[in-house]
Amino acid sequence: MKLPRRKFLHLAAGSAALPAVLRAWAQAYPTRPVRVIVGGPPGGVADIHARLIGQWLSERLGQPFIIENRPGAGSNIATEMVTHAPADGHTLLLVAINNAINATLYDKLSFNFIRDIVPVAGLIRSPNVMEVNPAVPVKTVPEFIAYAKANPGKLNMASPGNGSVAHIAGEMFKRLAGIEMTHVPYRGAAPAVTDLIGGQVQVAFDPMSSSIVHIKAGKLRALAVTTANRSDALPDIPTVGDFLPGFEASGWFGIGAPKGTPAEVVDKLNREINAGLADAKIKARIADLGNTVLAGSPADFCRLITDETEKWGKVIRAANIKPE
Repeated sequence: MKLPRRKFLHLAAGSAALPAVLRAWAQAYPTRPVRVIVGGPPGGVADIHARLIGQWLSERLGQPFIIENRPGAGSNIATEMVTHAPADGHTLLLVAINNAINATLYDKLSFNFIRDIVPVAGLIRSPNVMEVNPAVPVKTVPEFIAYAKANPGKLNMASPGNGSVAHIAGEMFKRLAGIEMTHVPYRGAAPAVTDLIGGQVQVAFDPMSSSIVHIKAGKLRALAVTTANRSDALPDIPTVGDFLPGFEASGWFGIGAPKGTPAEVVDKLNREINAGLADAKIKARIADLGNTVLAGSPADFCRLITDETEKWGKVIRAANIKPE
């Protein structure tokens, strides 16, 4: 079909002007309060970091970034809510490792996380710690493996719940070490740590942020951190990978937006979030919690999500892990 020359030129002019319109719109963003949906409860690790970066963005962008907690179903409730929100940058998701895990853990979801959420920026990596009750007669990972093999069926492994990063980290450890432990899921990290201190369970691969105080107080014994490198918060503690090559497990958080959110808005948010992660006060607060900054581009965060989804999918299928 041929367009009349005048109409063609009009459409072409409108098309050429579109990038300028989008740039102007992105410069004005945000035009009203922004909701950041968090799939965990108030006061949790996810909530703390969401509020930290939310306050920074509020100050930098001139609109309130309101943290809205929607816990439940392993963060699926929060994620589903954001996938159905308008793609204008005014509803964001605190993305977590749970999202990568849930892609395999749950057979039926109303959304496809990788397809329906646009990665905006990473925030932090959160190391886990392999820790034992001090009554367990081991001080190193090799000693633990030897003890587990010599005492089959006697070790109980606590976690904050089925499919949590602590759970699947423990399952990967079992597979690489060739040992058996009984998994005991709890409803959250706090009761799991309480029972670990009390001796009802013997070992956990707990988030450092919820256990470092107990480790420093001598109530728990740290054997190793689960990240690829040692943690500045526990510099004398080796990594699990030092003894089981290839082992790496850590939590992480970032920001995502609904599919279709304009690239100009994503880029603006990414720049401001990375500026926040470079701020000395925010870096110090993240370090105080035992975590490390996860700065980078939207593409960097996308690669992390994709890689982690594939990695943990293999572990979940091999261990036949099911949601609670």
